[in-house]
Amino acid sequence: SGAGQERSKPGKLTVVLMLATLISAFGSSFQYGYNVAVINSPSLFIQQFYNTTYVERYGGPMEDSFLTLLWSLSVSMFPLGGLFGSLMVAPLVNKLGRKGTLLFNNIFSVVPAVMMGVSEIAKSYEIIIVARIIVGICAGLSSNVVPMYLGELSPKNLRGAIGVVPQLFITIGILSAQVLGIRSILGNNTGWPLMLGLTGIPALVELLLLPFFPESPRYMLIQRGDDKTARRALQRLRGWEDVDREMDEMRLEHQSEQAEGRLSVLNLLSLRSLRWQLISIVAMNMGQQLSGINAIYYYADSIYSSAGVPESDIQYVTVGTGAVNVFMTITAVFIVEAAGRRLLLLIGFGICCVSCALLTVALTFQESTEWMPYVSIACVILYVVGHAVGPSTIPYVVTTEMFRQSSRPAAFMVAGSIHWLSNFTVGLVFPFMESGLGSNSFIIFCFICLATLFYIWLIVPETKNKTFLEISQMFADRNQVEIHAPLKPETGDGREGDAFKVTAF
Repeated sequence: SGAGQERSKPGKLTVVLMLATLISAFGSSFQYGYNVAVINSPSLFIQQFYNTTYVERYGGPMEDSFLTLLWSLSVSMFPLGGLFGSLMVAPLVNKLGRKGTLLFNNIFSVVPAVMMGVSEIAKSYEIIIVARIIVGICAGLSSNVVPMYLGELSPKNLRGAIGVVPQLFITIGILSAQVLGIRSILGNNTGWPLMLGLTGIPALVELLLLPFFPESPRYMLIQRGDDKTARRALQRLRGWEDVDREMDEMRLEHQSEQAEGRLSVLNLLSLRSLRWQLISIVAMNMGQQLSGINAIYYYADSIYSSAGVPESDIQYVTVGTGAVNVFMTITAVFIVEAAGRRLLLLIGFGICCVSCALLTVALTFQESTEWMPYVSIACVILYVVGHAVGPSTIPYVVTTEMFRQSSRPAAFMVAGSIHWLSNFTVGLVFPFMESGLGSNSFIIFCFICLATLFYIWLIVPETKNKTFLEISQMFADRNQVEIHAPLKPETGDGREGDAFKVTAF
């Protein structure tokens, strides 16, 4: 009867699970959001600092083109660092564990925080650029490891909601940077080094508190083979003693994968049985970044000013947009389990597609019609709403769900690299697109949203409330392979779990 009881008992949000979620999301994801936005509002003052430093060193003023180059580097070194961070994910999470990686990752936050904080005293702009790479590594690791850690801690009925929390903290990080960047707070010529250096604080909080929380039980059981610790961790996370059923589920998953071993990225690319899962996460991550979210943020200020918002008030409107983003992500946390992942992705990309199309029209007629600028503002806000509901939140959840333990680190590595490469590309290419195409550049984003929408509609299945094994079975038909799960965890020597006709050795 114990098993029957267990079956009907959905996981609850225990204090341990909640605190582990909040601490890892604040310590790691928050910094990612903060560092995305932190360089935006004090940009004038940082550029002035670059210029005066150059004058002090070389006696003459810096050429405009060189300043633009330095500034582009300061901004785009962050996603480049993110790419390096993503490439370190698999080796680190397999060696140090999920929690261990998050703790180790704080080195890449505390060091650059100090560097950026002293950059002005040291009179060096190189320090800032190098620090942006390092803090990018931190963001690249945490944007992949936090969803993986939390996805492995949560019971399946809470996995979606908890999986959205890192994204929520990213948006809170963006909002915090926007608020601190208000001219009268820190977005001025004396406050910016402190503003850049504040990113070290969440790292210190995480270093102090996270060690008291359990490592991922899946990692302990499947990769470390440590039954005792895994069971203890599960009992703490679930708040009840009887975790046999869940332990069995993990062992089952483990057995059905034993044949594959731990997958490298190359193995992952060559496995028939994971083909469509892989194509799907690549499509979703490209769609997420190439749909123009960063361009919209980048363009927002000029849209607001052409809409007649006074120059000094634009910073407040930007904070307003950031607040909308946070609010919509909170909404996503509560509806992702009810509405499902697929629906939110479709709605989100649909809204983004429509608002990009409208924005193009509005920007074209901006000059001739006096109410058009307000349509532009509405489009920006609508776009942010759409992106927060689906594209920016769900891909991380789905990446955790579509892959099983052995392939998950490699999958996050692929997803993360695509995410950061696309982010880097948009950051690099958009200024040129803007000068060449003007407002028509949003047509391109509109088409990318539409393409991603069609892909999801045709290929991506609903994954809510399914076990990881059930999800891989849903993909088995499309991949034209069969998956045999052993019926009982005890049976056989693990060979029965040999799931795939296609082996990757």
